[in-house]
Amino acid sequence: MLSQTDVDHLRRCVALATEACHEGDSPFGSILVSSSGEILQEDRNRTVTLADPTLHPEFTLARWAAKNLSQDERAKATVYTSGEHCPMCAAAHANAGLGRIVYASSSAQLKLWREELGLPRLKVSTLAIKEVAPGLEVDGPCGELCGEIRELHVLRAENDARKGVP
Repeated sequence: MLSQTDVDHLRRCVALATEACHEGDSPFGSILVSSSGEILQEDRNRTVTLADPTLHPEFTLARWAAKNLSQDERAKATVYTSGEHCPMCAAAHANAGLGRIVYASSSAQLKLWREELGLPRLKVSTLAIKEVAPGLEVDGPCGELCGEIRELHVLRAENDARKGVP
């Protein structure tokens, strides 16, 4: 069950996803929060703007945490994210020893939305985090934010269509 604090952190992720979308990247945003509730780091998708397909915010946060936090701090931290981690990011999260994941929209929703929009399949399967890293504590989706996330994916698809991007 998501708390009001969880929803508030997810709203920040949606704001980061919105920023990413307006910059031409896929609409994903994430924050890393300490066990005391302090936002330690945040990022948004930058795969297009920095021309690096690994610059998912969840992957970037896992890398940052591995370099800057102790093992105990990582285990007690929570990653909040606008969309459920892809397999690459779920593996990075687990391998970095990070704690709980809270997401606003699920991989299953993303897959459905892409189908509804007539978009091509993603290069990597849309798997649930638990399929990739079964030991992680995971909460989501957040029903009250799913519509906003879907609209960001619609906007991204429309922007890509205008630019002739498949």
